Amino acid sequence: MTAAIALSERSRGRTAPNPNVGCILVRDGRVVGRGWTQPGGRPHAEAMALAQAGEQARGATAYVTLEPCAHESARGPACAPSLAQAGVTRVVAGVVDPDPRTAGRGLALLREAGVAVTEGIGADDARRAMAGFLTRRALGRPFVTLKLATSLDGCIALADGTSRWITGPEARAHTHLERARHEAILVGRGTWDVDAPRLDVRLAGLEQHSPIRVLLTRRPREGGAPSPAPDAGPVREMNPRLREDDGVVVIGAPEEIAGLPADHLLIEGGAQTAAAFLRAKLVDRLLLYRAPVLIGGGRAALGDIGLTDLAAAHGRWQRRDTRRLGSDTLEVYVAAPCSPE
Repeated sequence: MTAAIALSERSRGRTAPNPNVGCILVRDGRVVGRGWTQPGGRPHAEAMALAQAGEQARGATAYVTLEPCAHESARGPACAPSLAQAGVTRVVAGVVDPDPRTAGRGLALLREAGVAVTEGIGADDARRAMAGFLTRRALGRPFVTLKLATSLDGCIALADGTSRWITGPEARAHTHLERARHEAILVGRGTWDVDAPRLDVRLAGLEQHSPIRVLLTRRPREGGAPSPAPDAGPVREMNPRLREDDGVVVIGAPEEIAGLPADHLLIEGGAQTAAAFLRAKLVDRLLLYRAPVLIGGGRAALGDIGLTDLAAAHGRWQRRDTRRLGSDTLEVYVAAPCSPE
């Protein structure tokens, strides 16, 4: 299951509205098929693994991060009956599919076909890998990651607004990798006007995965926007209440992210935008890049987040990871008690 979850991460940010699922077929102690949901949502992970295994799928065990689907689609066959018809004798599923079209029916169909079923194995890790899909299903909005790049004393820029570059090349490259794993990226009006950010992916081989650009502003823009980033491909029909100018989706309040055609949203700036999403309790994950520099008197990373009691600040975030990126440090936090990430 751990290997299947790792496979599912390969397509994170590119399968919406379908989940990014991983599947491994094992027969006689040997992997005979591997699959992960392909960009755009098809083929499904199970279909890819079955195609690779061929006749060797007969008598195999399938490790799948999400319950195999049971509903028919014009885009491809249902996975639960496909596994049964291929002769798979056991299915180990991480998480039950919350999609009401399946929601337990896939596992029931497999059992009725004589396939042994085990569920809940590696469930927590599987949920983290599919956080975007599960958050959209549970809360009706994308899974939101807030990225902050600061000095040791919590500044994101000099007093005059100069911010290039606080972190080093390794941290900036990691940020571009994160962009490639999100369908949408958002900045506020201030960052847009001052920095004119491209908000694309500039890692060799991943340029085509640049996310949809989103601008948070309550004011009409003047002079248009920079040319749009490379097309990341349609994910879902855009909510008609949203506006698109010059290839940039424009929203007027944090809550409007529910209408974005994305299951993963990365927020990159600035301080007031970050604060607005934190005040609205719409941040699920924090990426804190910290450079070993002191600025003093610079611009703070956050504006007012509505905190009135210091005691209430404790226990809101759980650290999931810490790593070195060149001379910088990355800390990853998730919202407590437990978000889907």
